[in-house]
Amino acid sequence: MAGEVSYEPVSVKGVLAEMKDTAELLIDLSYSAVLLGSEDVAREVLELEERMDVLQMRARMSLLMAARSPKDAEALAPVLSVIGAAEKISDAAGDIAKVVVEEIGLPEAMAAALPEAIETVASADVGVDTRLAGETLGDLNLETETGVRAIAIHREGEWDTDPGPETRLEAGTTVLVRGAAEDVEGVYQSATGEAYDPPAVPDLGIEDLERATGAIVLMKNMSELAVDLAYGAILFDSEALAREVVELEVEVDALQSRFEAWTLRAAGRVEDPVRLRGLVHLGRSTEVISDAAVEISEGVLRGIGTHPVIAEAVLESDEVLTRSVIAPGSDLGGVTIGEGMIKTETGMRVIAVRRAGSGGESSTQGRLLSGGSENGADSGGQRVRNEWVISPGPETKLHAGDVLIAKGTRAGAERIDALTGNGSSEGD
Repeated sequence: MAGEVSYEPVSVKGVLAEMKDTAELLIDLSYSAVLLGSEDVAREVLELEERMDVLQMRARMSLLMAARSPKDAEALAPVLSVIGAAEKISDAAGDIAKVVVEEIGLPEAMAAALPEAIETVASADVGVDTRLAGETLGDLNLETETGVRAIAIHREGEWDTDPGPETRLEAGTTVLVRGAAEDVEGVYQSATGEAYDPPAVPDLGIEDLERATGAIVLMKNMSELAVDLAYGAILFDSEALAREVVELEVEVDALQSRFEAWTLRAAGRVEDPVRLRGLVHLGRSTEVISDAAVEISEGVLRGIGTHPVIAEAVLESDEVLTRSVIAPGSDLGGVTIGEGMIKTETGMRVIAVRRAGSGGESSTQGRLLSGGSENGADSGGQRVRNEWVISPGPETKLHAGDVLIAKGTRAGAERIDALTGNGSSEGD
């Protein structure tokens, strides 16, 4: 039975920042639990979900105490939307974890496909006398230098779901890492002393099931990107970004409809249709995440704007996004993302580009927000709508005046500002 929660004075900003970080961690860990078939990781997700329930209750109590007039209520309404959205993401992650805890069942092809969803996720056992053994995450500067993030550490039978700079990677511990495939391969080898061998995707021979599996991966990519852009919309008070969130949510809804049809058709051809229940759970939960992204940006969409406490909370989050404009004379002008070596030089991953001259994004002042994950949404590596390039690939060409939205560490944020020809990011 859940413990009692009573009102106590808390910092709304601090609670919102913790909810944001917890929601994003829950997404990572829930899909990792499915990928690894790990009941231990799944139970960590369920414990974090309970923690989120307490956080959202305290945040709502504080907002109720703060609203003393209709004007206050209008200003605080977007904050309630952000709280509700984080709670929805938490609940969706809990439902994903239950696929493992309740042994609902999942086709092998799904677990094999998940490592490539957005970024590669791998579980590495730190070996004796390896390069990472005995080092702290702070000493390694792992995410900034490699673009790979340690999302959880398992040691002495316990999971640490909030590893920080002081966390030491002792031999015998297990670390869950996430990043681009080529970067994860290098970190995995440095941790284990062995080459990374990704799981092979079995040939199911059932086209509809393969389509359904691929749809889940694509829906996850698009939903997490929508969350990133939603926080960008409220932080930058950008209606253009908010509209992109709505477009992504519409696409996820359409994809879920096709996913359901493919899954139902596949049920008549598999030996044990009951094992497809896990796919259905994943599809439903992933769609909820995209709905939550729209809820995050609702204040901007409806012209209410955003409350300063949200921006301040987002700036305190763990992982950040930068917004930088490519200045005239920058080395990035006229080259592709790959040629500019943005990932190599900064550890940041560009998740969206707004083309120069499209209006509304002309400031050269960089800003930060915490992030989710980049999206490899289509086979060409990028999605182009209006003046936005969503999820750009290495071949995307950049121009002076383009606005880059990228994610990574605060140290990486400073590097990308220098690379684009701007000063330090606002919020540092």
